[in-house]
Amino acid sequence: MSPPHWFRSHRRPPAPTAAVPGPPAPAGPNGFWITDPDFRDRLHSATLTLLDIVEDCLNDDLPLTDILDGARDHAEHLLGVPRTYGILVEAEAAAQIVQAAGLDAGSPFGLAIAQGLAGITQLPVERQQQLVRAAARRYAITAPSRSVSGPPTSPPRPAPGRSR
Repeated sequence: MSPPHWFRSHRRPPAPTAAVPGPPAPAGPNGFWITDPDFRDRLHSATLTLLDIVEDCLNDDLPLTDILDGARDHAEHLLGVPRTYGILVEAEAAAQIVQAAGLDAGSPFGLAIAQGLAGITQLPVERQQQLVRAAARRYAITAPSRSVSGPPTSPPRPAPGRSR
């Protein structure tokens, strides 16, 4: 089976289309992406969207890895992030699915993810869907922090004054 027509991998040549002006590409991060809380929120939201797409496409009997592959090519239109950051969304979604299976994911770009996904694709589709749903639920509650991590602050000191 091949992936849905809107989810073709970047390895396949695109079909010729007429130039139609579309919506402007989503803006990238304001500075370094990891320190931009709004952009981190967009990446988090994009990962949740991708997990939903994966679950829906599993109903069409598409292999899990085929669904994940190529998401970066549609990151701007489907996921709301610049194409260059789509790979981060793919990697995070894959890591979340592998972790939902109870496997050690390690780095989102490591061999453990590939091995975990290879094992998961051997499971029945219903089990794969359960894992994707579990990954989405767990990931939904891990919303990124709205503040940039900085040096730890100490608790305020009590004001000087009399005690009882």
